Amino acid sequence: MVVPQRGPGERAVEISLRVPTDLSVVEEAVDLVARHCLASGLPPHTARFQLRVVLAEALANAIIYGNRMDPDKFVDVRVTVGRTGLTARVCDQGEGFDPTDVPDPTEPDRLERADGRGLFLIRQLADEVRFNERGNTICMVLRRA
Repeated sequence: MVVPQRGPGERAVEISLRVPTDLSVVEEAVDLVARHCLASGLPPHTARFQLRVVLAEALANAIIYGNRMDPDKFVDVRVTVGRTGLTARVCDQGEGFDPTDVPDPTEPDRLERADGRGLFLIRQLADEVRFNERGNTICMVLRRA
């Protein structure tokens, strides 16, 4: 669902999706959000690269680690595009985690391992990354240049 939001002096668009716990729909969900963000005035580089990568990684993590591939669960996505940039929230139905416990994948002894790379990419590409206290919701901010 795409809903225009209006705040004091700001025109914003909010995009909300409920995504099933199925990795095969991640690309379609990311494409849908990116198209709406482009149409809402998000700079093309931000929508076509940064947003796509951070959203795809957050969705995959929510599906695999959060919902543990349970087909009875879903992931909620809410993206708000405004004058100053974009805020994307991805919330799974899992128990959550402590993001400070995720090891740095660039450490020499972790280079061959695949885990931790998605969160590393998100932190490199987003201007701001926050988690809720439970650890089952990630909030990513991409500011306009």
